[in-house]
Amino acid sequence: MKRMSFLFPILSGIMWGSGGIFVRILTELGMNGYTIVFSRLAVAVCIMAAVICLYDKGLFRIKITDVWVFALGGLSGILGVMLAYNAAIKQVTLSLAAVLLSMSPIFVLFLAAVLFGERITAKKLGCMALALTGCVLVSGVLEAGSGMKWSAAGIGLGVLAAFFYAVYSLVSKESVRKEYHAFTMIFYSMLISAAVLIPVTDWKCIYRVVSDGGVKMTLFMLANAVIASVLPYVFYTLSLNYMEAGKASILAAGEPVAAMVFGFLFFAEKPTALAVTGLVLTTAALAVFSSPECEKV
Repeated sequence: MKRMSFLFPILSGIMWGSGGIFVRILTELGMNGYTIVFSRLAVAVCIMAAVICLYDKGLFRIKITDVWVFALGGLSGILGVMLAYNAAIKQVTLSLAAVLLSMSPIFVLFLAAVLFGERITAKKLGCMALALTGCVLVSGVLEAGSGMKWSAAGIGLGVLAAFFYAVYSLVSKESVRKEYHAFTMIFYSMLISAAVLIPVTDWKCIYRVVSDGGVKMTLFMLANAVIASVLPYVFYTLSLNYMEAGKASILAAGEPVAAMVFGFLFFAEKPTALAVTGLVLTTAALAVFSSPECEKV
């Protein structure tokens, strides 16, 4: 498991990269940002509760003094990321929002160094720079005629999403230190986030979308929760049992690359030469960063 653990955050990045597909479709059906996030989290909470019941009911037990860990993880790392990222998408292009979110390793590396004493090596910084450069190339932000749009507020929201994502990495690391299982961390973080959204959720819209869509929409909502929330957070949190928070964050920073691949597969969006170059750079950086030798330099 430890030898394959580097795949967990990479898979998380790929799955988070697919989230835009669900958000785009649900937005077209009339759902606002709060309702989209709640519809995803509510289903995810039910799934996680069922998984824990089948796996080990003891994972529901937590200490009252540790509630802050789950509250901070949920309100910042889950709710904060989703709301800030979805809001950024409305003001900047999806590619730019993805690149901004990829800045999270910058926050993680330096915050982890201060809070946990994790080493910041030259190779870590180099791999981070190479991975982010590749993400920028993949996004198309440097290419003329790419339809780029931006605003100060949109960029600010994208950076805020990256910061929230970094906070979740660090809080999850703290939950590991306190010997909580990944399922416990994810369940309570999502539960708290979903509970906060109850008063601002458009229940009539959810009912209309599900009733009009029938079985297909029900399965779509289930896939939205599993692919964009449950599995990526499970994989990412599990990875923190085997590696530093900074390393996990960088390995999961391939969301723009995933967005490019999904665009090609589902929307026939042909990647440009710069995009392919970015894909190669990011893949190379992640491969080097996942090697044990990266800790030594």
